[in-house]
Amino acid sequence: MDELLLTAGRVLPDPCGEILTDGAVHVRTGTIAAVGPREEVELRTPPELPTLSFPDATVLPGLIDAHVHLAFDAGPDPVTVLGEADDEELLSAMTDRAQQLLRSGVTTVRDLGDRNGLAARLRNRIMRQAVAGPRILTATTPLTRPGGHCWFLGGEVAGPESIRALVRRNAGSGADVIKVMVTGGGLTRGGPAVWKSQFTVEELRLVVAEARRFGLPVAAHAHGTEGIAAAVAAGVDTIEHCTWMAEGGGFDLRDEVAADIVAGGIWVCPATHPNWRALTGRVGAERAEEMFSSLRWMVQQGVPVIAGTDAGVPRAAFGGLVDSLEFFAHLGMPLERVITMATTDAARALGIGTRTGLIREGYRADLLVVTGNPLDSLDALRRVRLVLADGRPFPRRSMAGT
Repeated sequence: MDELLLTAGRVLPDPCGEILTDGAVHVRTGTIAAVGPREEVELRTPPELPTLSFPDATVLPGLIDAHVHLAFDAGPDPVTVLGEADDEELLSAMTDRAQQLLRSGVTTVRDLGDRNGLAARLRNRIMRQAVAGPRILTATTPLTRPGGHCWFLGGEVAGPESIRALVRRNAGSGADVIKVMVTGGGLTRGGPAVWKSQFTVEELRLVVAEARRFGLPVAAHAHGTEGIAAAVAAGVDTIEHCTWMAEGGGFDLRDEVAADIVAGGIWVCPATHPNWRALTGRVGAERAEEMFSSLRWMVQQGVPVIAGTDAGVPRAAFGGLVDSLEFFAHLGMPLERVITMATTDAARALGIGTRTGLIREGYRADLLVVTGNPLDSLDALRRVRLVLADGRPFPRRSMAGT
């Protein structure tokens, strides 16, 4: 269906802006042709135009999960499962996971590390409409140290020339972003500690400079405070996780580094685990609150934060973005701001804010229709009625019975 009219009890063109009561969105060939009060939009559209009416629902921009790993299965040991699958098996599984995300209302994902450029292959298949799926922005192979975090994805580098070579290879493979593992991580058995830095400031500046030659942003995986500070000094575009960990298991929150993040226009994606509520049971209430408070402190410092789930790592299910968003509501953030983190702000942070993240004339028709009002309760985001990605409904049966 190349053209249709959506009408709904509420339309949120900008989740932090005006609410249109009894609104409408006109979609034509994958693009938003008009948005406004229903009566006004209907006057400007042909009377025979196919119309879907949702009087008890809300239309909002499609959600953006800014940190996923489609190559991982979210099971207890995703690394072993990854190693046992050949590329065609893995690509098929990644397609299923991408469709799980789309079904949950996520119309754009940023995949921050896979094997052999499979996420780029899937992205291209979706763009050709060979399969359904969200828009994918992919990092292809993340840079890491020999034996470093996620070395098994094939991105081990040592020295300036190998850093340049991998950035060039990724760019040639169709990367949308360059990912660098600035610190260790919990997924890699026998790898460096989560807080430990893997790259110097000079090496990270080289990563950024080489990425800029190809017009690509840089996403920095950084848990430890020293690694965060190095990533900021190097001028990366986003910091992933940003947990401010110090040697020994404590936290080292630095006002001056947070101020530099704000001044540098760097976005932070905490990649909050969808199962964050279970953290208290695993580490105890006091430790959990200490971990929660570092993110609350960042928000208070004015650090710009976007939404992501780290989907694919153990117990981080695909389609769990709403669970992750509820963490920010738990911290006391207003719901309109929480939704903006997963729409407008995420689009801006990922460099696609002039094409998606808002319901605006000329923007890509990435739309989500949910029963109820998500500005009253985020739970409404789970009651998905219709998803449009680039104007295409998913699943097709969503077009019936509305």
